[in-house]
Amino acid sequence: MFDRKTLRIKSLTGRSHGIDIRIIKELGGCRDSELVKNFTKIGNYTVTAKEKKASTIMMIGAHVIRSGVQKYLIDMLERGYISCITMNGGGMIHDFEFALVGATTEKVAKYIREGQFGLWRETGQINDIINLAYKHNGQGMGEAVGKAIQEGKFPYKDISILAACYRLNIPATIHVGIGYDIIHEHPNFDGAATGETSYRDFLKLTKMVEKLEGGVVMNFGSAVMAPEVFLKALSMARNVAHQEGRVIKHFTTLVCDLHDLPEDFKTEPSKDSSAYYFRPWKTMLVRTVADGGKSFYVKGKHGDTIPALWTAINEVEKN
Repeated sequence: MFDRKTLRIKSLTGRSHGIDIRIIKELGGCRDSELVKNFTKIGNYTVTAKEKKASTIMMIGAHVIRSGVQKYLIDMLERGYISCITMNGGGMIHDFEFALVGATTEKVAKYIREGQFGLWRETGQINDIINLAYKHNGQGMGEAVGKAIQEGKFPYKDISILAACYRLNIPATIHVGIGYDIIHEHPNFDGAATGETSYRDFLKLTKMVEKLEGGVVMNFGSAVMAPEVFLKALSMARNVAHQEGRVIKHFTTLVCDLHDLPEDFKTEPSKDSSAYYFRPWKTMLVRTVADGGKSFYVKGKHGDTIPALWTAINEVEKN
């Protein structure tokens, strides 16, 4: 096997970052009224879900963190419009780096040529946090990293999604695959610790899915993690609900991405179409809502769609 002790790990202080805190957007209403209209129904369903104490689950890809919409997400968390936030390992890493140094992302083309891609000492501290949670604290990955940011010396913790979730006691779940994330390169990476703490998060998410009747599930930019993890969690939750004479079928799904979907997306594409393999379509917009749910698709960049959702919720509140 490869000997990780031979790796040269450098400091983040010497890395050329792709983005920094200047990308963080201040709270403000979305000026694109047509885009906001696309979220009006979702805004209504989100407000209703909060009133009913049903789950509102926000599933995001890592690029959401890089789009600078942290203050919008944190505001929705604080006001009870997101009851669980779910991301992949890349999202966790961007959130951690932003909180620590006020910058994130690296020039992959440059650093992969040098064999330095991902090998940054400070980012590797995430592994220490996960390993400790695995051995001693019994926490999930999201809670452990959020706690470390909230209680540690992180100059920019105010823009950390994970820290906000920990502070508000809202589940933040991280779903990883071994080898996907840069911290898996590091000598202090423990596969057992990562697997166990991420699995704890999967069970936390499934518990939230148990309360999805009348709720909302949103997917911003996750092509694989969100639909696949949600599909399994829903099956588990419905299995138990069926035994207890309950149903989990009257809920709303939202997918926001850059794919061109037809106006009628309520039927999944044929298997001979490349669109069939865009999992959010067939999984979140068709199959999981087939027995009584509603689904919506909005095309747009995360830097625009999340502020539009926030604005729509505000307008519903006023009325």
